[in-house]
Amino acid sequence: MRAWAVVETGKPLQEIELPTPVPTGRQVLLEVTHAGVCHSDLHIWEGEYDLGSRGKMKLSDRGVKLPLAMGHETVGRVVSWGPEAEGQGLEVGQTRIVFPWVGCGTCARCRAEEDNMCANGRSLGVFQNGGYATHILVPEPRHLVDPGTLDHALAATYACSGITVYSAINKLMPMDPDDPIVLVGAGGLGLQAIAVLKALGHRRIVSVDVSAEKLEAAKAAGATDTVDARGDDVTARLMATCGGPVMAVVDLVNGSATARFAFDALGKGGKLVQVGLFGGELSLPLPLMAMKAVTVQGSYVGNPKELRALVKIAQGGALPPIPITREPLAHADSALMRLRAGQVTGRIVLTAQAV
Repeated sequence: MRAWAVVETGKPLQEIELPTPVPTGRQVLLEVTHAGVCHSDLHIWEGEYDLGSRGKMKLSDRGVKLPLAMGHETVGRVVSWGPEAEGQGLEVGQTRIVFPWVGCGTCARCRAEEDNMCANGRSLGVFQNGGYATHILVPEPRHLVDPGTLDHALAATYACSGITVYSAINKLMPMDPDDPIVLVGAGGLGLQAIAVLKALGHRRIVSVDVSAEKLEAAKAAGATDTVDARGDDVTARLMATCGGPVMAVVDLVNGSATARFAFDALGKGGKLVQVGLFGGELSLPLPLMAMKAVTVQGSYVGNPKELRALVKIAQGGALPPIPITREPLAHADSALMRLRAGQVTGRIVLTAQAV
């Protein structure tokens, strides 16, 4: 199979030949048709995460090995499967969304379909080759979801940006539909979060970003309010926009600056859900944690149950589409660099030439 892979961190992706996997056990082999380009791919490409005063965390220390075909927002056609996957409703040529956040497959978390919380994660596109390739090997049939009549490029984004924001938003619920929910970041995740909130019937959505263009895209997607995150008084402007202290924030950037203004804007009993991997650290005033009874909670992608639920919502027509730009798989490196430069509104989805 061909792959557009990270061969050396921080260097251009290279087109390489790799052995096409032969599925065993419950594994399923798919031919990739669509692969989303996610901001998380940039961290993998860079080879490290910024942990603030704790320094850098190298992905090699987590077990990431090169060369690696990234890509964790994948749709493909079923090609073949192992003998233990017989009788699971598989047919050659079926189009399926791939759930990428797989674990060991045997622990209690995996058996409960909370694969993303497995202590021995084996995520596709991170620890195993993902969608920036002509083929992808999936551990078992339950990691495949039928997109039905959904646009396949859009459906690919649900495997990461979709379930990531869906899972994060669910951690805030229930909330009154007219109470403001703040979304920090108006990129692909931010626009997807607006779409999910609208699908869930939420009416007050506040989008925060440093890009005027992205804030305009957020307005077009359905944000009721926007806040420019440039300057030193973001917390005050955010609270003024929301009509007072904020009860719910999803930080899709999650850098030192965004975490600080988001935390400072929280009202008594408020919750900050941290999603992004931009990096840095947050120093918390411990007495205020107790006095204000606030919650700071991390949220890591989502699980197969959430992917199925989100796809069902989308198939029902309630989930507005985000902007999609299609590029050939062979343009993986240039697409990644456009994302790095902040030149992407919505999502770039790489497509196979035969699609």
